[in-house]
Amino acid sequence: MLPNCEIRRFNNSGHALLLEADFNLVTVIMGANFYRRGRHLDFVRDFVPPSTSEFDSVYQPYRWMEVAFNPVMISTLENGNIVRGLTGIPSEGPVLLVGYHMMLGLELVPLVSRLWNEHKIVLRGIAHPLMFKRLREGKMPVVSMYDDYRFMGAVPVSATNFYKLLSSKSHVLLYPGGMREALHRKGEEYKLFWPEQSEFVRMAARFGAKIIPFGTVGEDDIGQMLLDYDDMMKVPYLKAFIEELTGEVEKLRCDTEGEVSNQDVHLPIILPKVPGRFYFYFGKPIETAGRKEELKSREKAHELYLEVKSEVERCIDYLKEKRENDSYRNIMARLPYQASHGFDSEVPTFDL
Repeated sequence: MLPNCEIRRFNNSGHALLLEADFNLVTVIMGANFYRRGRHLDFVRDFVPPSTSEFDSVYQPYRWMEVAFNPVMISTLENGNIVRGLTGIPSEGPVLLVGYHMMLGLELVPLVSRLWNEHKIVLRGIAHPLMFKRLREGKMPVVSMYDDYRFMGAVPVSATNFYKLLSSKSHVLLYPGGMREALHRKGEEYKLFWPEQSEFVRMAARFGAKIIPFGTVGEDDIGQMLLDYDDMMKVPYLKAFIEELTGEVEKLRCDTEGEVSNQDVHLPIILPKVPGRFYFYFGKPIETAGRKEELKSREKAHELYLEVKSEVERCIDYLKEKRENDSYRNIMARLPYQASHGFDSEVPTFDL
C-alpha cells in the first residue's frame, strides 16, 4: 500500500535491526538511491562518496576475491615507464578509464576496491539500466542485489550522466563493449565488441579528460564455459526464459548494427576451475586537453577512438604473454606464500 516502496531484506538480522553494530541505515538509503537533494534523483549531484568505514562495510562480503584472484595491477606513467601498482592513474579528474569487460564483470570488484584502498579514488561506473530499474516484475533478480554498486557510484548509461560525471571532474569507468562483451560466447575471451563509431572521444575532449586504456586478463583461469548464449537459444525452454528476462529490462543500442547490439540478458553456464590470477594493465594516459576543436572533426575523433581500442588490445596481449612467466599464477602456488608472509602481503609476479 506504500507508493514507490522498495523492499530490503536482512535475513541474518533480528528484530532490533537498527541497533545492530554492523547495520548502517544511511548506507541502505544511499544504495537504494533514496537520498536526493531535489525532487528528482540526480545520480551525479546526489552522490555522496563513502567514508572509510562505510566502504569497509560494503566491501567485506567481497574480500574473498582478493585472496582467490590476487590481482596484479600495473600502470604506465606519463613518461611511458611501466610500474607496479596504480601510480600511473592521475589523482585529479576528469579521468576516463576505457577497457575490456571480462565475463560477468568479475574484474569490477578488484578494480574499484584497489583504487579506493590505495588512492581513495571513487570510480564512477557507467552501468546497464538493469542495475537500477525493471520495466515489469518477473524473473529478473531483485534490484536490491545491485545496491552495493550504486552505493559505490555506478550510474545508468546515458549521455547526460556521462556529461555530468566529466564536468564534475570524476574518475569514470566505461566499457564500450557493454553487456555483449561481458556475456560473450565460447572462444570469444578477450575479444572486443565495440561499436563501429566512437561514443566517448568528443565528450572527453570537451572537458579535457585524460583517457586511460586498460586491459584485464584472467577469466579463462577461473572457469570454463559449458553453455553460452548460442547453446541456450537452441533449447526452447531456455530461449523463452532469455526472452522473458530481456523483456523485463531496458534494451540498449537498438539502433546500432553488428554484434554489439545483441544485448539479450542471460547467464551462461560456467564450470569453475581452481582459481588462477587476475591481471590489469593500464596504458599511458592519452591527453585530450587542448584538442577540443581538433576532435570536433568526426575523422579525428574516430582516429583517436581506434587508437584507444588498439591500446586496449595491446594491453591484453601484453598480459596474456607476461602471465606465462608468473610462478604464482595458480592459487595453489600462492597460498603457501601467503600463509608464510601474511594474506595482505604482495605476492610476487612476472618481471616488467
